Amino acid sequence: MSTPAVECDHVTHRYGDFTAVDDLSLTVGVGETMGLLGPNGAGKTTLVRLLTTLTPVQQGQIRIFGLDAGRRTMDIRQNLGYVPQQLSIESALTGRQNVDLFARLYDVPRRDRRDRVNDALEAMQLLDVADRPAKTFSGGMVRRLELAQALVNRPSLLILDEPTVGLDPIARDSVWAQVAHMQQEFGMTVLLTTHYMEEADALCDRVALMHHGVLQAVGSPTDLKATLGPAGTLEDVFRHYAGSDLSGDDDRQTLKEIRAGRRTARRVS
Repeated sequence: MSTPAVECDHVTHRYGDFTAVDDLSLTVGVGETMGLLGPNGAGKTTLVRLLTTLTPVQQGQIRIFGLDAGRRTMDIRQNLGYVPQQLSIESALTGRQNVDLFARLYDVPRRDRRDRVNDALEAMQLLDVADRPAKTFSGGMVRRLELAQALVNRPSLLILDEPTVGLDPIARDSVWAQVAHMQQEFGMTVLLTTHYMEEADALCDRVALMHHGVLQAVGSPTDLKATLGPAGTLEDVFRHYAGSDLSGDDDRQTLKEIRAGRRTARRVS
């Protein structure tokens, strides 16, 4: 049996008296696309920060490709690509300079750096605008630039935290098309958080429903919907387990507006 990409065993994380993640156990297989679904405050981003080793594990155990997140932090980070909710680009730099900066942070060898940067930009269909300042990019282009930054490391696990919040439907479709292409080409495992049910339904092999830090249900979208009958939707499934629905954000297109949109989405766990 192969080692899973992600293993969480009875993970709990608290901020003072507030429990953000409550006794969560979850396994993600290699090559799988797993969606973490839940409203703001469900615990998704806290879990993402634990998985990326940005927040230390308080209770329970997390392993990434068999590596203990409490002891093998740097080894794990070498296998990760991470796109956070908050903007990770420098708007005064060009697209190419932004990706090159991340190549240096990931310690991509100098002899490979130029090709890796170009490959990442080409994969995100940004090569023709790579030398423009990032501040001139649309919201969809900014998100694809952030994906290029994460992919320059050629990660085994790509973690995306609300990757399309604030984007219009066309921009969201473009981002997901590029993610799917990269996953097929490199066989990455993808773990994403979202509150867009239609995205999760179309893109994820399995989804995990979180509410108030508790994992409510895990399964394929098809199997979860089937529990409620032939007309069931993922929104219905979430209402069934959580007693509430998921709300989306208004569409935003510019760099300035997407920054404001993510401030709302960052109200987390």
